[in-house]
Amino acid sequence: MTPTPTRIATLDLIRGVAVMGILAANIAAFGFPEFAYMTPASMGAPSTPDLIAWTTTFIVIDGKMRGLFSFLFGASMLLVINRAEANDEDPATVHLRRMAWLFVFGIAHLYLLWWGDILAHYALVGALAYMFARLPVRWLIGVGLVCIALQTVELTTIVAYTFDLHAAAHRPGATVRIIANWQSLADQFGQPSPAGVARELAVGRGGWSDLVAWRWQHAVGPITSLTATGPETLGFMMLGMAGLRSGFLTGEWSRKRYAIVAATGVTIGWAAYAAIASFDIAHGFDARYVALSWLTLATPLRPLTIIGYAASIILLARPGGWLTTHVSAAGRMAFSNYLGTTLICTTIFYGYGFGLYGDLSRAQLYLVVVPIWLLMLLWSTPWLDRFRYGPLEWLWRSLSRFAWQPMRGSAFTASR
Repeated sequence: MTPTPTRIATLDLIRGVAVMGILAANIAAFGFPEFAYMTPASMGAPSTPDLIAWTTTFIVIDGKMRGLFSFLFGASMLLVINRAEANDEDPATVHLRRMAWLFVFGIAHLYLLWWGDILAHYALVGALAYMFARLPVRWLIGVGLVCIALQTVELTTIVAYTFDLHAAAHRPGATVRIIANWQSLADQFGQPSPAGVARELAVGRGGWSDLVAWRWQHAVGPITSLTATGPETLGFMMLGMAGLRSGFLTGEWSRKRYAIVAATGVTIGWAAYAAIASFDIAHGFDARYVALSWLTLATPLRPLTIIGYAASIILLARPGGWLTTHVSAAGRMAFSNYLGTTLICTTIFYGYGFGLYGDLSRAQLYLVVVPIWLLMLLWSTPWLDRFRYGPLEWLWRSLSRFAWQPMRGSAFTASR
């Protein structure tokens, strides 16, 4: 086999943090109905521990881990393209095959396991992102920020519609249809009717076939997701490509520059998100203001915060240390760990498993997160000591190349 360039350790480490953080972000979406994701008040007044859990997650986790993972997806995509060219392969063919199979995995994940899949969305946006892979760093940053700005404008129109529809539904003589349309929109932003709460809880506590039927009818499909959040995801991927090409994501900058970026991004980001969380709390988690907070106010803050996170992770890395080694291994197997968390969490919460759906408080959900984190850390390194790839990474690679790839042998020493 012809050796390919050595893996970039910082990418695995950042990806590991992201895949662990995504579980912390998604745990409410596993344990509660979808409408409870944005607010702790969707099924009654939140307790103090629940409010603390929501506030902490909103400030530190929500949106940032997805964005960080999107950054890494863009960087990894560019690496695959570069390596295909170095091996005299057609980069478009290599890349699009990978995206096609990722889409297949994502569709199976979405309809058979869990409504919150991101893989099919990444596959579609990743296919589009190929068109920008040749751009220089400045253009990647510029076009990426324009995409995020366009996403903010698009989401702001939804917020404006939310306020208008609320006003129309609460005017004297409002029609049944307008009131129903408002309630449908309010459901999405954490203000469901009691009947809606009961209906969604019954679905989550049902059998596997019932959940599949529900997702087939109600889950947001990849095309809708592409139009709803595609510009932001594309912008993050382009910033990730810029991060790789500029040396930022590969650890080539000076520690002083990383420290400045980390301090700026995290300080401004956390302060701004804390203000937004206070804004939501002050308005009693009213659906209109939840929409304003999550869509218009939070979206443009994510890039700076995410870049601050990436710089912080690089600064805190300790090559050879236990935590750095194990988090990096989890990141190297991010695909397997991402889908593995779905299998574990759906078994814990859904009716065909242990049936804890809606039974735990928001604060209690994080007691589930910690042991799954430990499992990620404790299985990824021993697996990679024995095998070249994670199980799903191996399957994805083999299907994309139309040939079963060699699996035996340590990932840390074998040529790829």
